[in-house]
Amino acid sequence: MLKKLATSSFLLLFSFFTSHAQQLTVSGLQDKVEVYRDPWGINHIYAENEHDLFFTQGYMAAKDRLFQFEIWRRQATGTVAELLGEREIKRDIGTRLFKFRGNMKEEMNHYHERGEEIITAFVDGVNTYIAEANAAPDKLPVEFQLLKTKPQPWTPEVVISRHQGLLGNIGNELKAARAVAAIGAEKFKEIEYYHPFDPDLNMDPVIDQSLLTEDILELYNAYRKSVKFQPSDVQASAREGMEKYSKLAAKWEEDFTLDRQELRNAVGSNNWVVSGERTQSGYPMLANDPHRGLAAPSLRYWSHLVAPGWNVIGAGEPEIPGISIGHNEFGAWGLTVFTNDSEDLYVYETNPNNPSQYKYNGGWEDMKIISETIKVKDRPDVTVDLKYTRHGPVVFEKADKHVAYAVRCGWQEVGGAPYLASLRMDQAKTWEEFREACGYSHIPGENMIWADRKGNIGWQAVGIAPIRKNFSGMVPVPGDGRYEWGGYLPIKAKPHSYNPVEGYVITANENLTKTDYEFPEVITFDWGDGYRGDRLKEIIASGRVLSLGDMAAMQTDYLALPAREIVPMLKNLSISDTKISAARDKLLAWDFVLDKNSTTATIYAAWEKEINARMKVLMIPLEARAHISGLSMFKVIGWLQAPPPVFGSDPIKGRDDLLVSSLSVAIAQLEQKLGRDQHKWQYGQEKNHHVVIKHPMSEAVSADIRKKLDVGPAPRGGYHLTPGVTGSGDNQTHGATFRIIMDTQSWDRSMGINSPGQSGDPDSKYYKNLFDLWANDKYFPVYYSKEMIMKVAEESYKMSPR
Repeated sequence: MLKKLATSSFLLLFSFFTSHAQQLTVSGLQDKVEVYRDPWGINHIYAENEHDLFFTQGYMAAKDRLFQFEIWRRQATGTVAELLGEREIKRDIGTRLFKFRGNMKEEMNHYHERGEEIITAFVDGVNTYIAEANAAPDKLPVEFQLLKTKPQPWTPEVVISRHQGLLGNIGNELKAARAVAAIGAEKFKEIEYYHPFDPDLNMDPVIDQSLLTEDILELYNAYRKSVKFQPSDVQASAREGMEKYSKLAAKWEEDFTLDRQELRNAVGSNNWVVSGERTQSGYPMLANDPHRGLAAPSLRYWSHLVAPGWNVIGAGEPEIPGISIGHNEFGAWGLTVFTNDSEDLYVYETNPNNPSQYKYNGGWEDMKIISETIKVKDRPDVTVDLKYTRHGPVVFEKADKHVAYAVRCGWQEVGGAPYLASLRMDQAKTWEEFREACGYSHIPGENMIWADRKGNIGWQAVGIAPIRKNFSGMVPVPGDGRYEWGGYLPIKAKPHSYNPVEGYVITANENLTKTDYEFPEVITFDWGDGYRGDRLKEIIASGRVLSLGDMAAMQTDYLALPAREIVPMLKNLSISDTKISAARDKLLAWDFVLDKNSTTATIYAAWEKEINARMKVLMIPLEARAHISGLSMFKVIGWLQAPPPVFGSDPIKGRDDLLVSSLSVAIAQLEQKLGRDQHKWQYGQEKNHHVVIKHPMSEAVSADIRKKLDVGPAPRGGYHLTPGVTGSGDNQTHGATFRIIMDTQSWDRSMGINSPGQSGDPDSKYYKNLFDLWANDKYFPVYYSKEMIMKVAEESYKMSPR
C-alpha cells in the first residue's frame, strides 16, 4: 500500500508550507473565490455561489489547457481549415453536417435544471482567461507561437458539441455490410463475435450491395478524427524535414491504428464497486480506470468544486463543466462503455430529376438544405450545401446511381453531449437520486456504478437506445419508411442492479445483460471479450477482504487469461528444434503475467500475435479480409480448443502444427528485433513494449522541440486483454492515463493518477510531473477535506471581482 501511494514524502515536505496567495482581480466574478493547487496539479476551487464556481472551473481549465481548448473549439465549430488549410475542409464539412441544430436553451437545461446558467458561466470563465492570455501574446503557450495564431472566444455551442463522443457503431455497420456482401451473412457470423446471440445480418434486397463503398462515411470519419499537424503548419525554423516527418507520421499511424477487436478492448474501461462486506474498512470502495487514446495533454482533467450545494472532486474532459468520475460528500461513481447502438445507415433512392428528393412511403420527399461557408487558410472561402433527410445528415451521394446515404444518430437529439449529464450526478445524495440523474445521460452508452457512505452499491446502464422492432441495426437499411425507430427505451429500463447478493459489480465492456432481460432487441450484439472482467471477478470472488492497495493492484494487474488457455496446449507436443523446445518449456513454467521485466512474457506476446495473424488467414476468406480487421480472442481460443475442419484433414494435428510453427516464427522475429541473447528480451523496453505519449504536433516539429512536447519513453507491462490495459502495439497508444480509487469510509483515503500531468503547457511544471508515478503504477492521494488540502497546497489564488 505504502509503495503504491506517493504520500508521505509530500506531507513531510508540505505540512509546514504556507503558500503565498496570488491576488487576482477577474472580470466576470460576482464574489470572492479561493483556489488551492496541490502538488499533483489539482485545483481545489472554493466559491461563494454556483456562478463563480463554474466560471472559475472554466477559467482555471483554460489556463491549464489553452491549446487543447483552442483545438477543441475549432473541431467543435468546423473551423480547422481556417488554421490548417484545405486538407481539413472535409473535417469541417462533417462537423457542420453533424452539428446540433436544435433548441439551445432546451439542450443546455437537459443536463441540469440550471444548465444554461452553468454552461454560460463556464464559457464566460474560459473567455475571460482567453482575453487575458491574448493581452500578452508573447506569453502564449509554445504551440500558439509555432502556429502563429491566437486562441479565440468560446460559445456554449462548443461545450455541447458531440465531436469527441464515443458515439456508436456506424463504421462497424458499414464494414459488416461489406463483409456480408462478400461472403454472406452466415459465414460472417461464424467469424464475428456477437453476444448473447447472433443478429439478423440479411440486407434488404432493395440495397445495391455493390455500392456500399468505404467512402460513404468519409465525412463522418473526417469529423471524428484527431487533429494532426504537418511541418508546413509551423514556423519554418521549427519544422521537421519532410523525409523524417513522413517516417514519423507513418509510425504514428501504425501505432495508433487498432483492429476492431483491439479497439473493443483497448478503448473501453474497467470499473468495479465492492460492498463493505468485502473490504477491510467495512465500507464500500469503488475503482475506475477509463481507457482511451494516450495523449499529451491527457484527455482527463482533475478538479475539485466547492460552493453552496456542491462539493465534488474527480475528473472529466477539461472542456466541459462538472465532474464525470468522482465523488461528493455522499457517494462515489464511475463509468465504463456499455456498448450502445444509437446510429443507423439509411440508403435512399433519389429522384433522377431532382437529386435533392428521396423516396419515402411511395412518394418523393425534399431534403432540407443548409448552406455554410468555410474559411480556408491561404485560399478562398468554400461554400457547401449540407443536406438532411428526415432521418439525419446526408453523408454521401452517388448521383449517377440515384442513391444517397444518411446517418441517423440518437445523439443528435437533445441531451447528446458526452458526459455533460454528469452535472446532475455531481449532486446526487442517494442511489435513487443518482439513478434519476442517470436518466439524463444519453451519450455515450455507459455502465454507471455507485457506492455511498450508507453502504449501498449499484449499477445502471445508460445511453440513448433506439427501439428497432423489425431490424437489428447491424447493417444498413433502406430509408423508404419500412425501417423506422419506435422511439427510445427509457434509460432507467436499461439493465441495472442494486445491492447485488454477490456484494460487488464489475464492468469491463463485456455484456452483463441477463438472458431474461425484458428488452433484448434494444441491447446491441457488439461487445468486447470478457477477459478483463473475468480476471477482476477471479480476484474479488476469491474471498479476499480488499484493501485500497488490493484495488490498486487490480487496476494494474497484468495477468493474461488467454495465455492460461493457450500455453497448456503446448504441453505434450513433440518439438525437435531445441531452441523452440526451450521456449515452450519457459512458457509452461511461466505465471502468465506480462510483467515488464519478464523475458517469457516477451515470447508469449510475440507468439500470440503470430497465432492471431495466422488465424486471420485461416478463418477469414480472402475476399472479406479488407472488411474484417481483427478476430475476437474469445473466438480464436474457441477454434484452437475445438479445431474446425479448416485446419485440415486432421484438425488436431493442424492446430498443433500452427502452434509450433507460430512459436518458431515468433522466436525468429524476436532474435531479429532484440538480438540472440534472451537475457535481454525483457518485455518492457524501448525496443519492445513501452510508452511514449505523443503531442499532436510531435511529428511536425524539429527534434529539440519534439523532445519538449513528447513524454517518455518508459517500459510497460500488460497488453490490451489484461485489466491493466496497455494496448496495443510496441508503443502503448491506448489505455488508462486516469485512475481513481475511492473509499467511502474516508474520502481523504482516496487515490488517483493522471498522465502525463494536469497542465497542457509544456513549460508548466505540471505538464509531465505525474508521468513517472503513472509509468510505475503508482498513485497520489486525492484529498477532499480542506484541512488536508491546505496542508499540502503548493499554490493558492485569491480571486476577486474586477
